[in-house]
Amino acid sequence: LQYVGKVGTGFNEKMQREMMKKFEPLITDKNPFPITPDVNKPSRFRPNPPKAKATWLKPELICEVSFTEMTDDGVFRHPSFQGMREDKKASEVILETAAEAGEVKDASGLVKPLSGKPPQTLLNPKEETQVKKINRHSLKFTNLSKVYWPEDGYTKRDMFNYYYQIADYILPYLKDRPLSLNRFPSGIHGKSFYQKDVKGKAPEWAKTFPYTTSDGEEKEYLVGDKEDTLMWMASLGCIEINPWFSTTKHPDNPDYCVIDLDPDKNTFEQVIQVACEVKNILDAVGIPGYPKTSGSTGMHIYIPLGAKYTYDQSQLFAKLIVTFIHQQLGEFTSMERQIKNRGGKMYLDFLQNRPGATIAGPYSLRPKPGATVSMPLDWSEVRPGLTMKDFTILNAVDRVREVGDLFEGTLGKGIDMDAALAKIKSLLQ
Repeated sequence: LQYVGKVGTGFNEKMQREMMKKFEPLITDKNPFPITPDVNKPSRFRPNPPKAKATWLKPELICEVSFTEMTDDGVFRHPSFQGMREDKKASEVILETAAEAGEVKDASGLVKPLSGKPPQTLLNPKEETQVKKINRHSLKFTNLSKVYWPEDGYTKRDMFNYYYQIADYILPYLKDRPLSLNRFPSGIHGKSFYQKDVKGKAPEWAKTFPYTTSDGEEKEYLVGDKEDTLMWMASLGCIEINPWFSTTKHPDNPDYCVIDLDPDKNTFEQVIQVACEVKNILDAVGIPGYPKTSGSTGMHIYIPLGAKYTYDQSQLFAKLIVTFIHQQLGEFTSMERQIKNRGGKMYLDFLQNRPGATIAGPYSLRPKPGATVSMPLDWSEVRPGLTMKDFTILNAVDRVREVGDLFEGTLGKGIDMDAALAKIKSLLQ
């Protein structure tokens, strides 16, 4: 029996509960490996991992795990759980070995992996104006040495190269979503403005979405699609990416509910404290939550809804959760919408859950010193010592390739809100 590493992505709460039922009868005190593996081995992006205690099982179950390669010490790189295998016996499983691939005659059905060799940068480091063909569409990139982050020296070129390299990870959260364009044509300290209407301004190949706002305004939003749309948007000076919570397929039904922790005079450790309290509540109710840094000063926690509920239902659900939080941590939190009434306390924002509202999406750069990134987190990382500048334009791509997409569950089936509300009611009794 050979140890090949840990896997922390690819399964949801329901799958975990089902697996635990299978695990319990197989729990043993005996370590099945010839050499006890170091399950708390640190990595670049988790230098101080939680001191986990291994629970050993009799080696009778089989699961399938995808991975990009095997390290020199025999551990999977970028592992992702694919499912349990009941069609095989444990004795039939052997270690795979690399083999020469045959000629690929038709690759049309292949899905581009999120792993393997990192994509090259889009733009060369010298020419100030470059034209690149992306998805058969020619895009022009100009003034590439213009500094967008003056404190750090990062340029337009750096921004374009970042979005090109992170595209495989960010695009699932932009696909079919109307986008609010937050443009910074002169960099993070220059004049900025929001643009929602791209009618007659977007390329003819770009997807758009006609929409009438609650004020009766007719808009034509840019819609997230492939790399070409992402890079065209970046060429407008969109340092950050702001997608809707819902898609054009179901514009009135969000895919997730968001709790936005927006500090004022609070420390980031207080933000972490509130986020952990949100997790405690979600755990008690039996529903998942997915945290990410905002890339600015706060944190966002997403609860998957699966487009099964309205924005009003999502907002009321978020309000219920933050009301619990405020009751417990009212000394430094507030539910007041107007800043002047918050008294410097952290705003527990549930009102973001409304049609047309946007926040910086996962993996989005932020127009802040340090070129920070709104980075999805594992809950084990949400603890004192975490800082906003842990994730920047310099290390975000490497991190995601190391730990995988920790946010994929936000686009999953979605919670049963009625069952969750019933559980909350039972907790109050």
